Amino acid sequence: MKKTLLLLIFLIQTPFLLQAQKEVSIFPKTYWSSGGEWIFSGGTVQDYNNVLRWAPVFNFQNFLNFDQSPNFGWFTGANLRNVGFIFDESPSVRKKVRTYNVGVPLGIKFGNLNSQFFFAGYELEWAVNYRERTFVDERRVERFNVWFSDRVNRWQSSFFAGMNLPGGTNIKIKYYPTEFFNRSFMATYRDTGAMIRPYENFRANVFYVSLSFDLFKEGKIAVGDN
Repeated sequence: MKKTLLLLIFLIQTPFLLQAQKEVSIFPKTYWSSGGEWIFSGGTVQDYNNVLRWAPVFNFQNFLNFDQSPNFGWFTGANLRNVGFIFDESPSVRKKVRTYNVGVPLGIKFGNLNSQFFFAGYELEWAVNYRERTFVDERRVERFNVWFSDRVNRWQSSFFAGMNLPGGTNIKIKYYPTEFFNRSFMATYRDTGAMIRPYENFRANVFYVSLSFDLFKEGKIAVGDN
């Protein structure tokens, strides 16, 4: 899936980048933009039933934009994101897991930057809080949340691509090649006190589709306007 996503990003962006190179300015127009994110996510889990997860809160995106021309620009920033998935361990047992991640993206955008355009890039994210909930026959029986937990891989890489529509609606797909769980994590088995690795054979990668609104719209405070 990772290779397919990268190939798709390359094929989409190539003609736009060739056109944009002719118009690039040495002094980019620089400004901040921000927006929320509605995330519809899942996990590439084996041997378990995966359930679609909707996370409308709390997701904050803040971008520092550098528009080199009306058709090409790049951006970085700082984001806070609710990332996770839901799976069924058995017909009666369901688990919901998530992390809150702080991320720093690096991306490019190409097309008509005042209307419809494409964007793509990479984001490095730091998982700062982990939460796990267990439901048996639709009733919650366990819940815990841990700051800077070793249960998950704290540093997570991700690749994204998306489209900004003329009305300001933003559609994005994202994939995390870094596995969600730390499969070397050791825990104490509550019944016997023995040490176990609960995620040793649990391979899971998160992917999602999200919606945002006016994400790249220029804010009132501009860093530069050249």
